[in-house]
Amino acid sequence: MSNVHVSNHPLVAHKLSLLRSVDTEPKKFREVVRELAILLTYEATQDLATRQIEVQTPLAKTSGAHLEQKIGLVPILRAGLGMVEGVWELMPSSEVWHIGLYRDERTLRPVEYYNKLPLEPTVSVCLILDPMLATGGSAVATMDVLKRWGAKKIKFVGLIGAPEGIAEVQKHHPDVPIYLAAIDERLNENGYIVPGLGDAGDRQFGTA
Repeated sequence: MSNVHVSNHPLVAHKLSLLRSVDTEPKKFREVVRELAILLTYEATQDLATRQIEVQTPLAKTSGAHLEQKIGLVPILRAGLGMVEGVWELMPSSEVWHIGLYRDERTLRPVEYYNKLPLEPTVSVCLILDPMLATGGSAVATMDVLKRWGAKKIKFVGLIGAPEGIAEVQKHHPDVPIYLAAIDERLNENGYIVPGLGDAGDRQFGTA
């Protein structure tokens, strides 16, 4: 699939197995989500622009790099919240803008209930954070919102994707790259990824 990047890093595979296990308790689940967010964001940000700067070390002056672009983190509530802390560790100056969507269990379509974006874009690159790319409805809706806002560069960072959700994103937003730890087999009749890991929000917050 073009514009879809699936990590082949051994640490990602190991930590994803921990997430999948039904025996992983919420505290450990949250920790692993944070760790995977760090690993996947590292891969998703390899093309960020930098400018050359001069750095004084204890021994001499040398050339260095300074991150040129302002980054916006856009977690899709509520499951995406668990990924923010990890990404913030990598890029503590990132802005965080929340977009609240829930999936109507009857239609499987997203319903927006929260959006506090400022009037004008304040960042150069938006990273949408959501553990599960299932039907793709929430991801597409978030990309729609960000593009109407004026965002020029958007990337999606998730943990697991279903072929159906990936196809939906590529249909509506083929310019948005997708970064995942794995692509699973399919969606079930209730719109959950199989084999997946269950409901990422419930498992993070202990509400299953």
